[in-house]
Amino acid sequence: MKLIAILWLTLLVPAFAAAQEIERESIPEGLRDDPALEDQQAEEDAQVRGLLTVDGTEVDLASLRWESRLVVILAESPNHPDFRRQLAFLEERAEEMIERDVIVVVDTDPNSNSEVRRMLRPRGFMLAIIGKDGEVKQRKPSPWSAREIAHAIDKFPLRREEMLDSLPSGRN
Repeated sequence: MKLIAILWLTLLVPAFAAAQEIERESIPEGLRDDPALEDQQAEEDAQVRGLLTVDGTEVDLASLRWESRLVVILAESPNHPDFRRQLAFLEERAEEMIERDVIVVVDTDPNSNSEVRRMLRPRGFMLAIIGKDGEVKQRKPSPWSAREIAHAIDKFPLRREEMLDSLPSGRN
């Protein structure tokens, strides 16, 4: 899994960033200040560099069970200050999240009726951590630093098991 994440980082992220820059440049100068385009741009910017980030309206939670831990970020708008702050916190320590098999799920459309919104029923901003078993482990109404998220994940029994297995003197 880590090898896949590293390959994804080295191959796809630079290409994705270049494609977004070209797309921004293709918007005519007079339309760049359009509020609808600002929201669209904010949604496109709702990516955490270095981490696999998926749209909450398109994610199938069952397909990620036993493969990844999910850090779910829900907000009323992609411009919500807590939403932007949470993305920045995760970006600062993306490597720690990758080490813990984290995928970031974002949903900034309160009318989407997505699977994540139905499951979590947020009011405004919400951060949730979902374990590999598909269970909601933590819910927070405000942003959490990546260090706090990593610390919470490290307390999960399955994560403790993974850490034991990765040690040279761990179990065989």
